[in-house]
This record gives sequence, C-alpha cells and structure tokens, in this order.
Amino acid sequence: MADVELTIDDPVGLIRLNRPEKLNAFTYDTLREIRAAVDSCVADRRVVGIVLTGTGRGFSAGLDSATLAEVTSRPSAGETPSPEELPGIFSYFLESPKPIISAVNGVAAGGGLIMAIMSDLRIAADTASFTTVFLKRGLIAEHGSSWLLPRMVGVGRALDLLWMSDRISAAEALLMGLVQRVVPADELIKTAGDYVRRLAETSAPAAIAETKRLVYAHLGTGYVDALRDVDRVQWKFVAAPDAREGAQALIEKRAPKFTRLG
Repeated sequence: MADVELTIDDPVGLIRLNRPEKLNAFTYDTLREIRAAVDSCVADRRVVGIVLTGTGRGFSAGLDSATLAEVTSRPSAGETPSPEELPGIFSYFLESPKPIISAVNGVAAGGGLIMAIMSDLRIAADTASFTTVFLKRGLIAEHGSSWLLPRMVGVGRALDLLWMSDRISAAEALLMGLVQRVVPADELIKTAGDYVRRLAETSAPAAIAETKRLVYAHLGTGYVDALRDVDRVQWKFVAAPDAREGAQALIEKRAPKFTRLG
C-alpha cells in the first residue's frame, strides 16, 4: 500500500495514513487502502482492536483537493450511490466486529473528521484540532455526520459545528464529548495501544463485538425492542464458552483467556 501503513503488534492493529505532505488527505486509492487495512485487521486473530492515526501534522484534511474538484465536476456528480452497501465513507467502521480507535494526532477536517467520528472512540493529542468544513465548500453535513454528531455532542452544538465550520481545539472537543481523552502528543499512540491491550486482557472479543452491535443498533430502536434484543443475546452468551471461562477465571483468581476473533 502506498498511502497507508499497517503494523500488527498483538493485540493492536495500527493503521497509519502516510501522505504527510498533503496532511493525509484522501484520494480514491487512500480510501481503498484504509478499507483493505481494516479488513486485514478484522481477519487477523492477533488483532483485538484497531488504532487509526496519521503521519506528520495532520490526522486527515479530508478529500484531496484535486479529487474533490474531479468529483464535483463529473457528469454523474448528482447521482445517488448503489443501495447495496451502507452509504458514506467509513460507514463500514460501524459494522466492524473489532473496536476502532482514532488516535487524532493533528487536524481532522471534513472527511478526516468523518473518519474520527465513525470510529468507536477518539483519543486526541493536545495539538489536535477538528473542523467539519462541509458548508464552506457548498456541501451539506455529509457521510452520516448529521446522524452521529447530535448523538455525541447534542443538537445545538452539532448544528453550530456544521453551520460555522469553526476549528475547535482538542480541549474544546473533550469538553463537548467529541473525544474521550486528550493526551500529550508524544503519548498518543502508546495510550491508544494501551487501551487495546487492556481490552485484550480483560474483555471477551466476541462480547466486545456484540456489545458494539447492540449499542449502534439501539440508537434508533425503542426501549421495548432494545430490551428484547438484549435478552435474546444475553442468554446466548450465558451458555457460550467465554462465559464459562470468565466464571472459572474469577474462581481461580486469574486473568481470563477468551477466544480471539478472526
């Protein structure tokens, strides 16, 4: 891969965007390579969680300017995509069975912000910043941001971020709930990796995946259907080997050894 580096250090799959001279802006090749790297991590039993980050000053500045110009000028620019797959770049993150953590090292703008908010968690360097930027380009809240942002920060803050496209700091993002943690820049990758390592030591990968599915599915579900869904799944997991291992580990006062996903 030319634009993306993938390093697997059990239990962490580290995906690093590597176009620093373009602030890690996306081309079509970049988007394909990110997906290939995520798919590779999902298939690899060594990987419990995936960390996404950028090289240099940027996490990602979004779509490369030349690619954006090409997209907006093509004859098919107004056509809707095929309904075969969930619309939006990085929407497949939501359906990945493994946790995806964005380690935001610098500016996250436009599509770069989408990559961050489609991730399950966001850990930001104290030098990071965030901006939606879409409306400044004559575009709307794209790629699911109109659904995700209000759930993260509330309706008023989401509209303010989308309408004004102001750049906010990592500290401001933490205050409004856009990121879960802010750390010194030189501790960013270690902090994100340590989170995955803790998960690998304490939590069953199958239960992590199912809990992620339940949380996203229930964002748009009434409480009656949600509780029935949870009840159905929980009894399935009670009877599974991981539950027996968890109980035995508690009795024996040792760390559990859960089955990895691949």
